[in-house]
Amino acid sequence: MLRELLMTSRPVSWVNTAYPFAAAYLLAAGRIDWIWVVGTFFFLVPYNLAMYGINDVFDYESDLLNPRKGGAEGAVVDRSRHRGILVACAVACLPFLVVLGIVGSWQANLVLLGSMAALYAYSAPHLRFKERPFLDSLTSSTHFVSPALYGLALAGAGFDAALVAILVAFFLWGAASHAFGAVQDIVPDRAASLGSIGTVLGAKWTVRFAAAAYLAAGALLLFTDWPGPLAGLLALPYLANVLPHAGLDDEDSARAHAGWVRFLWLNYATGFLITMLLIWYALSR
Repeated sequence: MLRELLMTSRPVSWVNTAYPFAAAYLLAAGRIDWIWVVGTFFFLVPYNLAMYGINDVFDYESDLLNPRKGGAEGAVVDRSRHRGILVACAVACLPFLVVLGIVGSWQANLVLLGSMAALYAYSAPHLRFKERPFLDSLTSSTHFVSPALYGLALAGAGFDAALVAILVAFFLWGAASHAFGAVQDIVPDRAASLGSIGTVLGAKWTVRFAAAAYLAAGALLLFTDWPGPLAGLLALPYLANVLPHAGLDDEDSARAHAGWVRFLWLNYATGFLITMLLIWYALSR
């Protein structure tokens, strides 16, 4: 069961939610304290277990039709284990939410509540935001931007135009990434009668939407304080990664999986460069 829970939480993606919180809180608060440790660990493991665990349970039937599921990109766990996964998600998250709720301001708690609500609404029955085209990409992006927003709110950060531009750019990056990820699943999603931004726009236009969103994210960062404009250049590798798939027919949409694998590794390289820029920014203040 522990191995299944580990697979369900998708360790390859843990850093994508923990890093935004950790960086935002550290830069806003200017220190590493026990709140930073608790929050970082929450967004590293329990948050991902809940996000992907709920998804894997309620996407079970469609995942059976998806050839890329059953490994690092999503577990396919026997139905008999589903109740245990949902219980584990609740048990893992609840203590952290209680502690963070006690130490946080009402503004921070409101952000945390919204983050958890988006996590649940994406996959849970009846809501199923993941099956609502365009709302699927917006909600998915919220999963990754809200930890950063929460870190800022928890540290009592002040919001100016540059910080808002950074958050909006991050949100556009997240929406673009989800949209591109949806392309490779167009055929199995249609076979399972699931809606998504990919099934509505088709492969060509979904890739083009992702490219436009990446480009807009990079352009926004040009209006931030130095070295923010340098970070805007990091949108270019993502743009280069998706553009070769801009002519894909829906029948060949699975070929976008190669670009998705590159995207997963590209995140690590980009994360390293973002870290260097954040260190530069912190030392220059």
